[in-house]
Amino acid sequence: MPHERDLVGLGADIHISRRNLPHWTISANTGAVYWITFRLADSIPQETLRTWRNSFNVWKQAHPPPWDAAVWAEYDERFGKHYEAWLDQGNGSRALAKSHVRDIVINCLARFVGERFLLHAAVIMPTHVHALMQPLHHHTITATLKGIKGASARAANQLLGTTGSFWHDESYDHIVRSNEQLAHYFRYIADNPRKAGLSFDEYWLYKK
Repeated sequence: MPHERDLVGLGADIHISRRNLPHWTISANTGAVYWITFRLADSIPQETLRTWRNSFNVWKQAHPPPWDAAVWAEYDERFGKHYEAWLDQGNGSRALAKSHVRDIVINCLARFVGERFLLHAAVIMPTHVHALMQPLHHHTITATLKGIKGASARAANQLLGTTGSFWHDESYDHIVRSNEQLAHYFRYIADNPRKAGLSFDEYWLYKK
């Protein structure tokens, strides 16, 4: 687990942006750890997502950045928990439950560990991926995720004989702000397969 000194002194360099999900990024060389979620393109039904997005757009107009801890807690209660629950329902193709597809994602995650980022924990579920990642040197989380998702999507589509979007284009990236929050995400990753009722051959779990 990253030391406490890796998580302090981040506030001045944080940039918050939004599409449908909130994104927190930070300049390189700060040692920030990110909570990352990215999902298959078909993992949440479009009508469900449309309703969620409309409600979120109304709510976020009344909550302009920066978000303090209380607003983040409200976001998580109103929207984050619903989003995670839908992912765990296992809708769509569930392509990542197939070991040969999952291996592609594992290889793409592992390829630049220690060079471009540190991987502190990760779980590959049938429909999505959670990870705690720490970019290294000049590498950004945005570019790192783009590379992982792009390479794995091309390889997975080739393997499956499919075309089109493999991953949903938007990822969730949130800077971990405290050791308490970090410990929460470690527990979440470790417990996610059990809470979703998965068998051992339907997921991949990595913990340092």
